[in-house]
Amino acid sequence: MNNKQKAALASIVAGFSLTTFKFIVGILTASLGIISEALHSLLDFVAAIITYISVSISDKPADQDHNYGHGKVENLSAFLESILLFVTSIWIIYEAVTKLMSGNALVEITIWSYVVVIISIVIDFTRSRKLLKEAKRNNSQALEADAIHFSTDILSSGCVLLGLIFANLGYHKADSIAAICVALIILYIAYGMSKKAVDVLLDKVPENVTGKVEELLNSRKEVIKYHDLKIRAAGANIFIKVNVHFLSELDLQTTHQLCDSIEAEIMKAIPNSDVTVHAEPDDACDN
Repeated sequence: MNNKQKAALASIVAGFSLTTFKFIVGILTASLGIISEALHSLLDFVAAIITYISVSISDKPADQDHNYGHGKVENLSAFLESILLFVTSIWIIYEAVTKLMSGNALVEITIWSYVVVIISIVIDFTRSRKLLKEAKRNNSQALEADAIHFSTDILSSGCVLLGLIFANLGYHKADSIAAICVALIILYIAYGMSKKAVDVLLDKVPENVTGKVEELLNSRKEVIKYHDLKIRAAGANIFIKVNVHFLSELDLQTTHQLCDSIEAEIMKAIPNSDVTVHAEPDDACDN
C-alpha cells in the first residue's frame, strides 16, 4: 500500500468516526446545524471511499485499452465528490429555511454539542494537512479534493459553533442560520472542485504549462521553429507533444539526441510529464 492509499484509508476511518459522532449528538439535541455537519461528514466518508478506490486504480500502468494510463479516474472521482456536495448543500438549505419559516427552531444545547464540534475541527485540521501534503507530493486531484472536503468542514464547524453559542444565549434561529452558512460554503467549494475536474476531463491545458514549454523551446538554439504543441492532463500526469524543426543537414543520430535532450529538459521542468518531440527538417512543409 503506497502513501496515497494510506492517506485515503486514514480519511475513511476519520470520516466514519466523525459522521457517527455528529449524527448521535445532532439527533439527541435536535440541532440542524450539527445534523448538517453530520451529513457533510457522511459525504466526506463516501468521498474518502471513492478517493481510495480512485487512487488505487489511477496508479495502474498504461495498457492496451488505456494507452494514457488510468489517471483520469482521479478527476472523475473529484467530479463525483463535487456533485455529492451540491446535493447535500441544497438539502441543508431546504431544511434550514423550512425550520425558520415554521418557527420550530428550538435546539437543546448540551456539553456534547460543543465537544463534537471542537473534536471535529481538530480532526479535520489534522487530516486536511496530511491529505494536502500527499496531494502536492503526488499531484493527485483526488487527494486534493478529499483535503478540500476536510478543510470545508473546519469552516462549517466554525459556523455551527457560533450557531450553538447564540442558541445557548436564547437565539435559537442561529442554529438554522449556521446550517445555511455551512451549505453556502460547501456550494462554493463544490463549484471550484467541479470546474477543475471538468477542465481536466475535457482536456483543458493545465495552467502555466504552455508558457513553460514554449520558454524552454525558445531557449534552445538548435530549434529553428516548432508547431502543433499539444498538452493534456490525466490524473497526476501531463502529456506533451510537439513538432520541432532542426537544420536539414543534421544526421539522424544527432537529431535523435536533440529530441531526447529537449524531452528530458521539459520533463525536469514539469513534474509527472510525458513528453514526445517529433523532429522535422527545416525545409519540411508545416502541417
